[in-house]
Amino acid sequence: MSFLRLLLLTVVLAGLGACKEPVARPVFKGTDISGASFGQPFTLTGHDGKPYHLAQSRGKVVALFFGYTHCPDVCPTTLLEFAQAGKLLGKDAQQLQVLFVSVDPERDTPSVLAAYVPHFDPRFLGLSGSPAQVAAVARQYKIVSQRHATADGGYSVDHSAGSYLFDRDGQLRVYLPYATPAIDIAHDVKALLG
Repeated sequence: MSFLRLLLLTVVLAGLGACKEPVARPVFKGTDISGASFGQPFTLTGHDGKPYHLAQSRGKVVALFFGYTHCPDVCPTTLLEFAQAGKLLGKDAQQLQVLFVSVDPERDTPSVLAAYVPHFDPRFLGLSGSPAQVAAVARQYKIVSQRHATADGGYSVDHSAGSYLFDRDGQLRVYLPYATPAIDIAHDVKALLG
């Protein structure tokens, strides 16, 4: 009988040892899209003229934003919010890679992006490619963009204005709508760095 009690006690203790507190999922200010079925790895050309693969930023939190350099409001505002979030993060800002993908690759050549994107923060990277390459990446992330002629004979580009955050493992985790304050961006980046 004592053998059965010892065996039962061993099974119970082993079972209790296997019971662990569930790992708390981070609470984000943006929308938690962990496990989203869209968004794939991609390769585009950086404003430094070198190919950039999304996997190059593994180990960092990645912010992905689509816009264009002639954008009058949404794009500079969003980049300024990310720059301010970097200041709020302090030394943790080294663990954040902001990527700005141009939806206007005809005008936004690497040299144009190089003059624009680092103005907000030297660590930010502007990305472009052929119109077909950019369109394919935009589709992967459910980004919509459309040209509209302007009175001066030029054009503007209406586009989706939200941003995405990836965790250190390269998994899509958070959607940030346009006008997300820097303090909320910094909160979500810290949660992903946690």
